[in-house]
Amino acid sequence: MTSRELTDWVGVQPELDGPLPGGDQPAPLGLAVIEILGKRRVDLTDDDLDAMARVVEVVETETDGLTQDQILADERRRHRLMTVGHDPYRSG
Repeated sequence: MTSRELTDWVGVQPELDGPLPGGDQPAPLGLAVIEILGKRRVDLTDDDLDAMARVVEVVETETDGLTQDQILADERRRHRLMTVGHDPYRSG
């Protein structure tokens, strides 16, 4: 996702059963990704690299062993992925 797309998405709270992680507040990791996307590579910090490692972990955890159709059929999973800047509709 682009930084603009992620910025727009972070405020979205879809109608899902049960509470979402982070409640009504934007996800801190999503906010960190927005900040990282606005930086030049030479300006990245160790904290930025740690945040991106957490993003990779979230994406791997949420998609491990699942088909693209299974991922897209699960709104909660799709929301979690998009909150960290990974749009499963754009995955190959």
